[in-house]
Amino acid sequence: MEIRICENSETLGKSAAKYVAEVLKDAIDKNGSARIVLSTGASQFDTLKALVKEEGIRWECVEMFHLDEYVGLPETHGASFRKYLKERFVEKVGTLKAVHFVDGTPECIGKLTEEIKKAPIDIGLIGIGENAHIAFNDPPADFDTKESYIVVNLNERCKMQQMGEGWFETIDDVPKQAISMTCHQIMQCKKIVSCVPYKVKAEAIENTLKAKDVTNEIPATLLKTHPDMILYIDNDSASGVFLND
Repeated sequence: MEIRICENSETLGKSAAKYVAEVLKDAIDKNGSARIVLSTGASQFDTLKALVKEEGIRWECVEMFHLDEYVGLPETHGASFRKYLKERFVEKVGTLKAVHFVDGTPECIGKLTEEIKKAPIDIGLIGIGENAHIAFNDPPADFDTKESYIVVNLNERCKMQQMGEGWFETIDDVPKQAISMTCHQIMQCKKIVSCVPYKVKAEAIENTLKAKDVTNEIPATLLKTHPDMILYIDNDSASGVFLND
């Protein structure tokens, strides 16, 4: 794991976007196309904002997958991750080679699995939650399944994060389940970039980096075993590890 500490979320987003753009352009030059996995949430705002402004990416050669979606939540809801990615990414970059959304129904799992297994994912943008989840794989995360997408139950810390970010008015409004890319599938990405700014993520970063072992009680520890992974953190999210020692 390589760690890059940036001053704030905006500079983090620009730095990460530049790197992701280089990976995409290189994959397109070598293979004629590129495949990317995108995550959502407030922590990804600045990265996606910067990525869609990067020049020289032939987006018509890029195939996009996304990590997760709440079960039963309509796309018109403000918290929908399909809505998030359409507004903040798909509509900004124009024509993509293909877009594969998690539609929030268990029935979508088969088709998504078929599509994602057709070729390797060149790069995955994988966030880390306040409870150190990756995608919606809350602790204790399933590290054993070899499926690509599964139905998961959201724990209370995860629901609190979704409410705290303003997606839902009350914790009771947060759906109880989601369709999530599995930990195993995430780790199949050739490269992983994890953008984790903000003070609210400091505990998760501290727990992830200071953990001696890989544990499903801190799902993000699994990312440390990936052979080509960059963790982008800002001064706030890094404070529990690098500024208070």
